[in-house]
Amino acid sequence: MKELIDYILQFGTLNQQQVNLVISKAKELDLQKGEYFSEAGKVPRQVGFVVEGVIRGCYYKKQGEEITRCFISENSLVVDYVNFEANTVSSEYLQACTDCKLIVFPKPDWEELSHIIVNWDKIKNKMVHLCMHQKSRKGPVISQDATTRYLDFLENYPSLINRIPLTHIASYLGVTQQSLSRIRKNIR
Repeated sequence: MKELIDYILQFGTLNQQQVNLVISKAKELDLQKGEYFSEAGKVPRQVGFVVEGVIRGCYYKKQGEEITRCFISENSLVVDYVNFEANTVSSEYLQACTDCKLIVFPKPDWEELSHIIVNWDKIKNKMVHLCMHQKSRKGPVISQDATTRYLDFLENYPSLINRIPLTHIASYLGVTQQSLSRIRKNIR
């Protein structure tokens, strides 16, 4: 829980009683690699904080092709916040790329914090803003050649390269796994 509290306190101050309330509402959740935190076709029901592991945001094109939009790793919120807030069905998946340890807040508990903690909405808005910025970071520019896209990935996500399956990286880059293998071989 210390990681979560340290994260929250970057965005505002809480007294010990408020910290204890936040901790009392939080629940630990383990996701195995491949399991979903939230799914397309369902209403998101929880906000998570990644303590350990990597989650990816992805969707499927009509032709069934899987597209990875973003990666969310340690010390970040994970939530499809627009659909969570609006109580609407999501169009994307949030899936564990690795085994993950999360701290989660079911929607009623997340909302209750706003009613009890005076500055929670300000803190929450800053956390959510950062979360949405991280999720919306532009994926690779398809007009760039594949090698440049891969080098940009290495620069933006240096800790992920040996932690997540190459199929997810290839999907994020918009290349086949075979092309990614060739690019990696040529760079070494």
